[in-house]
Amino acid sequence: MRNQVSKRYFGTDGIRGRVGEEPVTPDFMLKLGWAVGRVIAREGGTKVIIGKDTRISGYMIESALEAGLSAAGVDIRLLGPMPTPAVAYLTRTFHAGAGIVISASHNPFYDNGIKFFSSQGIKLPDDVEHAIEDELDVPLKVVESSRMGKAARIVDAPGRYIEFCKSTVPLNMTFGGMKVVVDCSHGATYQVAPRVFTELGAQVTALGNEPDGMNINDGCGSTHPELLQRTVLDTGADLGIALDGDGDRLIMVDHKGEIVDGDELLYIIAAARLRDENMRGTVVGTVMSNLGLEHALNKMGIDFQRARVGDRYVYEMLERAGWSLGGESSGHILCLDRTTTGDGIVSALQILAAIEKSGKTLHELKSGMQKYPQTLLNIELPADITSAIKTALADTAPVRKTIGEVENELRDTGRILLRPSGTEPLYRVMVEGQDAKQVAGLAQRLADAVSEAIG
Repeated sequence: MRNQVSKRYFGTDGIRGRVGEEPVTPDFMLKLGWAVGRVIAREGGTKVIIGKDTRISGYMIESALEAGLSAAGVDIRLLGPMPTPAVAYLTRTFHAGAGIVISASHNPFYDNGIKFFSSQGIKLPDDVEHAIEDELDVPLKVVESSRMGKAARIVDAPGRYIEFCKSTVPLNMTFGGMKVVVDCSHGATYQVAPRVFTELGAQVTALGNEPDGMNINDGCGSTHPELLQRTVLDTGADLGIALDGDGDRLIMVDHKGEIVDGDELLYIIAAARLRDENMRGTVVGTVMSNLGLEHALNKMGIDFQRARVGDRYVYEMLERAGWSLGGESSGHILCLDRTTTGDGIVSALQILAAIEKSGKTLHELKSGMQKYPQTLLNIELPADITSAIKTALADTAPVRKTIGEVENELRDTGRILLRPSGTEPLYRVMVEGQDAKQVAGLAQRLADAVSEAIG
């Protein structure tokens, strides 16, 4: 099987780019819809579900994909703005051949992209992505008119997904008396997230729930939690919930205004599962997960393993071993005993359930994990840099020399990680250790060496 590097369009999380530039153009999306339709039809699929976030470019991309799928003889079911995990869920319940999400997740509104789910509601395997790319090289040929796909809208999609989310906590559990701020990032969760928590009894203050097509992730949501922090403190809320633009990522804020990141959320859920005696197997994080998470889990007797960065790789490790819980520092949490993919709303519900059962605050629940100081720096990459060059940056002479120096200084008290981003034109440098000032200085030295290599 060909590996990830050999793909021309698919990154670690689908296809993504700036709108109007290849591959996020109407003509490419038309051809992509047709290619997907061809692959799905070969596997016996007859319909594809399409959801999107709130970016203005979603209209253009949705129409182009719809035309391509129809030309391939596949029916289309349109959801409109719906969270990524909702598309995964509805793909399964409607027995569709695949699900498509039009979203660039946490990126600005001028970016957009495509994510895919299989009929089982999981990310497409590499061989299917390769098959789609192969079809993109074939001249587009429209099926006979009598076999062309038809499009229809699923009007009750929000209600279906809301009921599913509520089903992931015990039936008799309510959050009455809990004061919660929910930041929807002006994104795909703006219709459903406040309703989920309200219907479960919480007193909800909603933020980021007035999308205009261009304000998604703009100073709000999981990548910009400052507004949420201020609002939690100003309203005296028990906690805050920050979702990203497509709803698969979660960051929370405790009643003191302190951010609770994906590592801490994963720790809280694991500890709750252990108390309830339904913790299944090892917890999976990534190479970016904080050492404090690993140590806290080990202290409770829970094993921890690291996958490559990307929730698809966390999922693959969990699925192979039959484990159920994993996630990323960024807030992608996988609760495979609840659903098939990362779901910000479902993950938040697991945290609220832990609070309700324990009688403790979010601040108290996270206190069992002590995070190591960690510095993450992003270096911008030239737009025309190739994947091969990005991957080889760590092997260049100035970077190798600096890595050796930093490792000697850290010894066995910390970690370093250098890697290209799979979704943005960035190169990431991470250093983790016991001393925050030392860590920051070492990270800057590494970042300077990478910048020198790029130059």
